[in-house]
Amino acid sequence: MQVESYFGRRSASPLLLSIFILALSFPAFAQDNDVITIDTPLVIMNATVTDKEGRPALGLKKEQFEVTERGTRQEIEIFETQETPFAAVILIDTSGSMEQRVSLARAAAIKFLDGIRPDDQVAIYNFDSRLSLVQDFSNLRDLMPAGFDLKASGWTALNDAVFNAAEELSKRNEKRKAIIVLSDGADTRSGKSASKALDAALEANATIYTVDMSGLNTGGSARMQNRGVLKKFANRTGGRFIETPGGVQMRQAFENIVEELGIQYTIGYYPTDNTRDGKWREIELKVSPDSLDVRTRKGYNAPSK
Repeated sequence: MQVESYFGRRSASPLLLSIFILALSFPAFAQDNDVITIDTPLVIMNATVTDKEGRPALGLKKEQFEVTERGTRQEIEIFETQETPFAAVILIDTSGSMEQRVSLARAAAIKFLDGIRPDDQVAIYNFDSRLSLVQDFSNLRDLMPAGFDLKASGWTALNDAVFNAAEELSKRNEKRKAIIVLSDGADTRSGKSASKALDAALEANATIYTVDMSGLNTGGSARMQNRGVLKKFANRTGGRFIETPGGVQMRQAFENIVEELGIQYTIGYYPTDNTRDGKWREIELKVSPDSLDVRTRKGYNAPSK
């Protein structure tokens, strides 16, 4: 199908998936005026669909999905479902506030590596006042020695870490991309705002998964605020917030993350509203039957005049 508008002639070929990536942003996070918006008519969503037990729902058809933008139904032009390799960046918080939990974060990273497939690529960074490479992109299922020498110290540059991870993922050719954050969520050092970090992740088409490492040692109000940051990173990118950082629940969660990254639904549409107003547009993706749960991006910034 082809569509004519002021954008010019457009084809709904799947080839466009490798050409057009929509950069989204989340205004509620705005702490500065840096907003990333890419001038493209094609809106792309990578959606994870699961059943009541949290297992991937496979074999769904295009007709079972419905996309609305600001309440107006959109025509799905692109629909793809396939198992494909992913690229992921694991971010381990090693700031001073993580002193009691670095070993637990390392164990979570090891669990994630244990589940990757031969074609998947994973890089590991640690961050405190700055971001440091622990293990470059590879399909290794073992943590290299540098990962066992991590020590907690310094401030927490969480937003900068997410931003830089997104920058690295933007250079990758994999269709599925993810950032896994293991942190207590307390940013005390970043030059980038949370909004800027989110913009970069969404521009890179990266889903953010966050693990709350704050533990019981963090005060009530501080912990709630930190958890709120981690939840927003995950929710706005269609990822998942993992509340309990230890035990069987965490191990199962990381197994599920590895599985769902390889099996997602890619959906694309051309907005019926071609207004170049630069405003945030909320997207809702529904799937039938209603018993299924779907996670994907929440919206995007329209092009400006």
